[in-house]
Amino acid sequence: MSASESAIAAAEAHSAHNYHPLPIVVTSAEGAWMTDVEGRRYLDMLAGYSALNFGHGNRRLIDAAKAQLERVTLTSRAFYHDRFADFCEQLADLCGMESVLPMNTGAEAVETAVKTARKWGYRVKGVVDNMAKIVVASNNFHGRTTTVISFSTDPEARADFGPYTPGFEIVPYGDLTAMEAALTENTVAVLLEPIQGEAGVLVPPPGYLAGVRRLTQERNILFIADEIQSGLGRTGRTFALEHEGVVPDMYVLGKALGGGVVPVSAVVSSQEVLGVFRPGEHGSTFGGNPLACAVALEVIAMLRSGEYQQWASELGEHLHHELGLMVGTGSVEAVRGRGLWAGVDIVPERGTGREISEKLMDRGVLVKDTHGSTIRIAPPLVISKEDLDWGLDQLRAVLAG
Repeated sequence: MSASESAIAAAEAHSAHNYHPLPIVVTSAEGAWMTDVEGRRYLDMLAGYSALNFGHGNRRLIDAAKAQLERVTLTSRAFYHDRFADFCEQLADLCGMESVLPMNTGAEAVETAVKTARKWGYRVKGVVDNMAKIVVASNNFHGRTTTVISFSTDPEARADFGPYTPGFEIVPYGDLTAMEAALTENTVAVLLEPIQGEAGVLVPPPGYLAGVRRLTQERNILFIADEIQSGLGRTGRTFALEHEGVVPDMYVLGKALGGGVVPVSAVVSSQEVLGVFRPGEHGSTFGGNPLACAVALEVIAMLRSGEYQQWASELGEHLHHELGLMVGTGSVEAVRGRGLWAGVDIVPERGTGREISEKLMDRGVLVKDTHGSTIRIAPPLVISKEDLDWGLDQLRAVLAG
């Protein structure tokens, strides 16, 4: 039995089977490349679902983490620490907002956004107690906590986990008419992904997000943008909503905010909205810890240069051009996405998304499937054009085989 096979067998024997990983055991990584226990190298074209936007082992982020590790890593929110105020100020400024509520994971941030919207609805908007509604889109992915799966349309996420949390209405993604019809006096928020990642990197029709912004402003409803996966440079802008000239009432951030080093998430909004909380009403022991703040501050500084957004935009155009040439060749049905982010629908006769992912792994390229015949491509924003082209050559070879 090989080292990989032995490690996989041990993992399967002693862990819950809530994931179906590709059969690779990573032991080290740098930039856009990972190495397994046998010494084989793989081009990472997934980037931890955008958590690794700045690549593996980014020197600036590792150095920031090491420096903070020598000082203090956790105080809990029982005390202030010397990185907290700077983190909140810098992140709020990056978002063009005023206030930050830090958490750890993306799902925690979404839960925080839901609680915030409901409390704002009761305290500020004047909605009758326990009547608040939040409108969401079908095919959404905002996490897998009990509340979040209550408004999921994915059977795998929902089945056998009821009873479900009430207070949500689901409308078709991209349908502005359906959105408008769903809004009532009890609607406190609309929660959307500007681009739906798990659904296959779905980009809504032009004007849809601006239309949602107009409707929410007219009716005193919070527009909450889940930019956990789409934000922080992935699409060629700091936030995906910028492509449509839209500014929400609240950003929900995570993944790349921690640089692939530590879990960091946050809800960012106005003082009026986040000011509804009082001590004891919400919290997290690790939320906004010194180590997380130190790494996130370096992420924010890197984003301020604009170089990562620019490279994602330039190389993203190349990526989509090359993928577009594959459409209609008998192997690829459709390609969607923006920046260095793409969903590729494989012609079913060529294989499932899982099968294509496994064949690419055999050729040294790592992607992941979703919803049957779709594969997602989202390399680190530090990938070179040469490496990206090599990865695309492997995709062409697999599809031609």
